[in-house]
Amino acid sequence: MIRALIFAATLAFTSQAHANSFNGLWRTPVDGGGLIRIAQCGQAFCGEVVDSPRLRENPDQRDVRNTNEALRNRRLMGLRIIEARSTRPNELNDGWVYNPEDGNTYHGSIRLLPDGRLRVTGCAIWPLCRNQIWTRVSE
Repeated sequence: MIRALIFAATLAFTSQAHANSFNGLWRTPVDGGGLIRIAQCGQAFCGEVVDSPRLRENPDQRDVRNTNEALRNRRLMGLRIIEARSTRPNELNDGWVYNPEDGNTYHGSIRLLPDGRLRVTGCAIWPLCRNQIWTRVSE
C-alpha cells in the first residue's frame, strides 16, 4: 500500500515537472521575436500567439495567408499555432505546427534542450523540415 502511494506521488510529481518544462512564455527568433504561450490543453500542449512587433503595430491582423479560405478572417492574436502530445520525456512529437507566414500546417514536434530552450520543428514530409530555437521569457 505504501509503495503504491509513493509510486503514485512520484508519477504525479514527474508529470507535473514534465508539464512545467513546456508551460510558459517563449520568444521566437523570427519577426523581431514573437511571443508564444505554451500551456496544457487536455492531454496535449498548445501554443498561442501572444505578441510580436507587427501585432503591436496592428493588433487586428488576420490570418490572411491561410490555405483554407474560410479561416482567413481569424485574428492572429491568440491564434493556436501549436498542438502536440508528449511521447517521451522532454519531447512532444504527436502534433502540428501552423505557420501564419505561409498559411500552412506542418507535422510538428518540440524538444526541450539541455540548456532550457525549445527546438520547434515543422515538417512538410520528412526530411523536409525546418527548426527554430525558442527561448523562455520570464513573466
